[in-house]
Amino acid sequence: MHLAYPAVLSALLFCTGLYGVLARRNAILVLMSVELMLNAVNLNLVAFDVWLAEAAEDTLHSGQALTLFTIAIAAAEIGIGLAIVLAVYRARGTSDVDRLRETAERGHPAGTGGSGADAGDPDGAGRNAADRTEAAA
Repeated sequence: MHLAYPAVLSALLFCTGLYGVLARRNAILVLMSVELMLNAVNLNLVAFDVWLAEAAEDTLHSGQALTLFTIAIAAAEIGIGLAIVLAVYRARGTSDVDRLRETAERGHPAGTGGSGADAGDPDGAGRNAADRTEAAA
């Protein structure tokens, strides 16, 4: 088998994963796209290892060994990534990447409104007019 077949398939898988990372808004779909990209790299590693093994008499199969390490790292990455996504979903109620980015840019959690002690204002000077009148009474 020629090296071009797995290389083209790997390039297609990687491009599909890259499109998924750039176009998707759901964090879980972004993680799945990253996994697709890692699998494309694994396919390339094994294909080049087999191709080089045909040329050399004494081979170490380093591409296949590196693929095993990549699979182990990918499994750990998906476990930690899903744990983070679930924790964020429980805290914020969404896994939309754009909404999470907007929340992080504002500097306060969603739903707090950013006033008073929630925004890091210990004396409550950031309260709105209704809160001030209630506090004065």
